[in-house]
Amino acid sequence: MVPELRESWWIGSVEIPSRLVLAPMAGVSVQAFRRQGRRYGAGLVCSEMVSVAGIQHGNEKTLGYLRVASDEHPLAIQIFGSDPEPMAEAARRVVAAGADIVDINFGCPVRKVTKTGAGSSLLDAPDLAERIVAAVAEAVDVPVTVKMRRGTDNGSRTCLEVGPRLVEAGAAALTLHPRSAKQLYTGTADHTLTAEFVSLVKVPVIASGDVTSRARAQAVLATTGAAAVMVGRAAQGNPWALREIMGDDAEPSREEVAAELILFMRETVRELGEHRASGFLKKFYAWYLGRGRFPKPFKQELVVLNSTEEVELRLLAAAPGAREIVERLEAELPDPATDILLDSLPISAYGGG
Repeated sequence: MVPELRESWWIGSVEIPSRLVLAPMAGVSVQAFRRQGRRYGAGLVCSEMVSVAGIQHGNEKTLGYLRVASDEHPLAIQIFGSDPEPMAEAARRVVAAGADIVDINFGCPVRKVTKTGAGSSLLDAPDLAERIVAAVAEAVDVPVTVKMRRGTDNGSRTCLEVGPRLVEAGAAALTLHPRSAKQLYTGTADHTLTAEFVSLVKVPVIASGDVTSRARAQAVLATTGAAAVMVGRAAQGNPWALREIMGDDAEPSREEVAAELILFMRETVRELGEHRASGFLKKFYAWYLGRGRFPKPFKQELVVLNSTEEVELRLLAAAPGAREIVERLEAELPDPATDILLDSLPISAYGGG
């Protein structure tokens, strides 16, 4: 029986309230993005990948990723590295920060990650990959999951060999993006391979890749036997994609788009500080305001403004009704004082830039 997207399911001891998972994306999955994803229907949200080396060395930017809000749960914090013992210690740290699930990255194809022996390169080192999962699973009392690709090379079927071994080592669920590391994000995700993968492992599988609509999500669940689908690039600056997948295809008004962007900006400034946030947010302007929602010159105008305050004023001038929506959305957010902040985090990592 094909699961309904609104049905809950379980990863180990953690109940996930819908079959929609918001992907971990470097340079995107800040706290504001995750919280928004939960509001729009994602049953599970994930942090961007956190460097184990950064945790070990007390890197301020890395530790800043370990800020957890009360409305994010259930939350997976994703870690990456290539040495079992530091990975185990990092897992303990992210659980202390509030992670409900520890996710391990065996899928990142980016050179600066793979050259360290981490990410997708671990698919070519299955013994080490297995030891890492075993060490992390032994270190924490929350479920451990793994996100992986099909393999390094185009057409690879390495995942079919590695996946069952990771389950034996202690993985409570697996996410498969059935592209090769060499493909990056080109071509199409081969979900016939996902179906084979599901048949070989005895834990829930999350199907990732090219899930951009409700029809596509339902088709992937029906043809693969996966427990859930993961959405990534389709949700960048577009939480309404999540809403559509969950069954509400109403197009957002101009005021709703502006309000969500303003709230996202305010929350990101609170998390990163004005200096870091102003640069970080520029790519989001086109993502939010594209798709014919605002004219192209307007998006270009925002990018050259000097502060997020100026951007907000320009948005409110273009869509005055957004102000009331922002006030309502902010009133529904939990008190920032409820965020979990590890005592060891440097104070500026909480929002001082």
